[in-house]
Amino acid sequence: MKPTQALHDLGQSLWLDNITRSMLSDGTLARYIDELSVTGLTSNPTIFDKAITGGDAYDEQITELTEQGVDPEDIFFALALQDLQGAADLFRGVHEESDGEDGFVSMEVSPLLADDAPMTIEQAQKLHDQGARDNLFIKIPGTEAGCEAIEASIYAGIAINVTLLFSTDQYLAAAEAYMRGIERRIADGLDPGVRSVASLFMSRWDVAVADELPDELRNRLGVAIGKHAYRAYRELLESDRFQKLAGDGAFRQRLLFASTGTKDPNASDVLYIEALAAPDTIDTMPDKTLLAFADHGQVGDPIPSDGGDADEVLAQFQAAGIDTDELAARLQREGKESFNKSWNDLLESIESESRRLATTG
Repeated sequence: MKPTQALHDLGQSLWLDNITRSMLSDGTLARYIDELSVTGLTSNPTIFDKAITGGDAYDEQITELTEQGVDPEDIFFALALQDLQGAADLFRGVHEESDGEDGFVSMEVSPLLADDAPMTIEQAQKLHDQGARDNLFIKIPGTEAGCEAIEASIYAGIAINVTLLFSTDQYLAAAEAYMRGIERRIADGLDPGVRSVASLFMSRWDVAVADELPDELRNRLGVAIGKHAYRAYRELLESDRFQKLAGDGAFRQRLLFASTGTKDPNASDVLYIEALAAPDTIDTMPDKTLLAFADHGQVGDPIPSDGGDADEVLAQFQAAGIDTDELAARLQREGKESFNKSWNDLLESIESESRRLATTG
């Protein structure tokens, strides 16, 4: 049995953290679904920037939209939604077979709106309507304003992927926003069956502290954070509050491990995939990591529901002078800034492509 199938059988969904139009047209994504147990997909501005500037697959659509006077941001949304609709259709079978729990793709609101709840709510609704797929998540960052937008969007019946989470506290704030939205729907007699995932970023933890630690602690912080959050996830699912919601027909907001490509060239290229195997969760990974895991990954024991050695390992980091609460806030802030830069770079790339195509056309 392939490692990817074994991980799937354990109860963890494998999602691809990538999309390109050529991946759709040349059968690569279909092959990942058929042969590597991939059951969903995530995207971000950097991924689309590379896709759009990496070939000519988008030239015709960019030219057409530019000639219509469409601005760069709306050009991007049109390009991305076309790709994601195609991917969503490939995952339609998975979505139906899992009774709507799996088989999702994700489209991100503009990260420039991370601190603007009303505009995020408006754009999430617009993208949801334009996407017109039951298995399309709208990604909203788990900032303070983002949590306000998450609650409102869940209440509006929009499936949400909460992104840019780094710690257990940030995850729980996103879960709270999700449950409030569901509780409001129940109170108003609306269907509580609105899907959501909460995406916890892993590898950035280890990158952030790489130069501050003794060798025995290298590349251990991200995994410990993931295990700690997993314990909170299991506890929340067993809580009286969530059990009441489940009894009313609500779904669990699944925990998703993101940023699971190994950054340290001296570490295992499947470090996070192996260490964060856990039922009832999702792991989204780039092609390189997916293929590496399919080739030589090992599926061992899953994360214990109590988080295993998470507290012990985190205590070692505290003793080494790492304030994980402060670092989580910093990572979210820096992540927001990085997303903003990627977004601006993406729009500049689209403008550049529009000018180039107008000149050569």
